[in-house]
This record gives sequence, C-alpha cells and structure tokens, in this order.
Amino acid sequence: MEELTQLQRALQGLIQSRTRLETQFQENKIVKKEFESLSSDSSVYKLVGPVLLKQDKEEAEDNVGKRLEFITSEIEKVEKNIKATQSTMQSKRLALQQQQQGL
Repeated sequence: MEELTQLQRALQGLIQSRTRLETQFQENKIVKKEFESLSSDSSVYKLVGPVLLKQDKEEAEDNVGKRLEFITSEIEKVEKNIKATQSTMQSKRLALQQQQQGL
C-alpha cells in the first residue's frame, strides 16, 4: 500500500511536469508564429533581466526552433515515465487486491 502511495505521488509530479512542458510548448509555438508574421528586416529584442537586448531575427528563430525540439523530446520522456508509472501502479493494485482476497 505504501508503494502504491509513493507511485501516486510520483505520477502527480510527472503530470505536473507534463503540464508545465505543454504550457512552454504552446508559448513557444506562439512566438514561432509571431516570427513568421514579421518581415525579414524587423527588429527582435530579448529580455535579459531588466534589459532588452537586440537580437538577430534568424538567431532568435533558431533558438525558438531548438527550444521547441527540446520541449518535445522532454514531453516524450515524461509521457513514457507516466505510462511506466501507471503500468506499475496497475500491477501493484492487482497484487494488493489478490493479497486482500487471500486473507
């Protein structure tokens, strides 16, 4: 029963991570879409602390693309962990049910 509780906590943490990553993914998709609507000579600024620094548009687009790739791979990893945890939880539940029926 204790293991099952620990797995439930782990699953909640994984789901929170998945939600956070999905939010970051959507935000970056919006930024990428905004880049597509800009002309090639548009100025792009990056917020670094309290200062806005001018950044090359192509470099900024590349950074967003790489960030999207990274977030996608992280989402896939979390999804695998969620499925594995759910599978383990299911087997623990079955074992617990069998143990309770055997008593």
